[in-house]
Amino acid sequence: MQSAKRALVILVPMLALGACTRLSDEDRALLTSASQNAQAASQQAAQAAAIAQQALDASRAAQASAAQAASHANDADEKAKSTSERSPPK
Repeated sequence: MQSAKRALVILVPMLALGACTRLSDEDRALLTSASQNAQAASQQAAQAAAIAQQALDASRAAQASAAQAASHANDADEKAKSTSERSPPK
């Protein structure tokens, strides 16, 4: 079974190369264009993945900042409560 898969992996590109010699100029141009489009799409996908990673990093930083702000707010609230409990009413 493995040898059959290996044979297919080797034969399919060879057959494709052989077919390319029999293609018309228009067919070759279409294949070249499709290949270029696939490369451009791959580059765009990589760029989108990088942007998504940057957005994820920014989101995590914002989440950490919000958690820190909430912690500071809780600390300030506790301090205010503590201060008001210690102060005698006027």
